[in-house]
Amino acid sequence: MLTFLPALPGHAAGQFTPPAGCRLEVTVQNRGCTVSQHFRCDADPEGYQRSAIFSQDGLTYLSVIDAETRWIESASPTVGMTDTLEDEAEAHASLSRLIETGRDDFDFWTVSNSGERLHHQGWDELTGETVIIDGVELEQTRFQLTTRFENGETMLTRSGQQFISRVMGRFYGGVETSTDWTGATVNSNDSPVTFAFPGKPGFGSITPQYDCDMLMTQLSQGKARL
Repeated sequence: MLTFLPALPGHAAGQFTPPAGCRLEVTVQNRGCTVSQHFRCDADPEGYQRSAIFSQDGLTYLSVIDAETRWIESASPTVGMTDTLEDEAEAHASLSRLIETGRDDFDFWTVSNSGERLHHQGWDELTGETVIIDGVELEQTRFQLTTRFENGETMLTRSGQQFISRVMGRFYGGVETSTDWTGATVNSNDSPVTFAFPGKPGFGSITPQYDCDMLMTQLSQGKARL
């Protein structure tokens, strides 16, 4: 399996440092107490983008997408799990198809470094609504995704609303509901709040700013009920 995700260097003074040969393009503060770093690397194929997402506990997620926003590779450093897109697919995800037709139906597989294969089926569609967040124009989408184990049993269902940027060629989080195989349901809001470009305050910061007090309150209440 070809690994695209590099080891990230240390992060001094709460700042993100991209790997050598890579350049940070924008830092996005999100609802849900996360902050995303979006960067590109010279050694990657044209159109590829990388993301590093940080919570209050540090780095939680790494990803690589291509110009069509296909999930080329993703990793959860805390658990040591990496998932890579399989080349063959019934219908790979396509940002250009979504923009051109208003809807993108996808059906593809990923395989993890443990050998587990997962089947992803769903759709994205444009709602026709445009919003401006911190000076950045975004188009709202609706989506639905079902991820199944190789034996066909459902692992996770997700549905809700996200955003796309045609200029930056990527999706951003929104409000969604997810349910796993145990029946546990989680409602979340990962919508972007601020965009920090080079030279702007907050560029490269790995300290999340939004909803963190709310998250700590929820954790405290949960401990109190134990």
